[in-house]
Amino acid sequence: MRRFMNARYFLAVALFTSLSAFAQGNYKAEPLNSPPPSEVPKALQDAVQPQGVKYVDDQGKPLAEVWLAKTLTGQASPNSSGDVIYGSVDPGAFVGVLHYPDGGSDFRGQNIKSGFYTLRYDLIPQDGNHMGVSIYRDFLLLMPVAQDTDPDVPLKYDDAVKLSRKASGTGHPAVLCMDPTDAVSGQPLPAAFQDDSSNWALAAQTQVKPAGGAAKDLTLAFVLVGKYQG
Repeated sequence: MRRFMNARYFLAVALFTSLSAFAQGNYKAEPLNSPPPSEVPKALQDAVQPQGVKYVDDQGKPLAEVWLAKTLTGQASPNSSGDVIYGSVDPGAFVGVLHYPDGGSDFRGQNIKSGFYTLRYDLIPQDGNHMGVSIYRDFLLLMPVAQDTDPDVPLKYDDAVKLSRKASGTGHPAVLCMDPTDAVSGQPLPAAFQDDSSNWALAAQTQVKPAGGAAKDLTLAFVLVGKYQG
């Protein structure tokens, strides 16, 4: 999905790259039949699914490894706003663990060092600095696993942004853009797919459990190869 970001947002929060860039090549998602290694704190290992996903290029080189949470913290009353895709998920919820074997980059084009990162779900704020930010407000924040060790507690937005700056090594948080999953409806998961901005995304299955309710299946997707095209 093409995102149109306004200039004020770039200056105030996260300065997405203004260069047009299309994710070239072909990618696929393969099962990863091993849990996260010892570099990942035990509490996070216990919170993720035992089988991960390996995201590889057309040469078979792993670009990223992902272990989604077994169950995401949900909202008792889902956000039904038209600019929110995953309204059942609680902002700040732990979504999983991401590993970049050889480094990577976020949706802003910021370089991310090799290593393990937690993924936290959040929404672009609706305030004076974020007017007209994008069609959808859903995104994931990356933060070093050593500094985000309690998956049961959703992080407040400001705390998550602060930790995410440690992943990017800049004054701006490291983010991954989230996508709708219409393109993979009915397909086996996990799956790699191109969104309509020519970015390559990962779609995978997890669950979300609202406060006081039962866990429900949830398919979610986020961009792993590509960046803002403006």
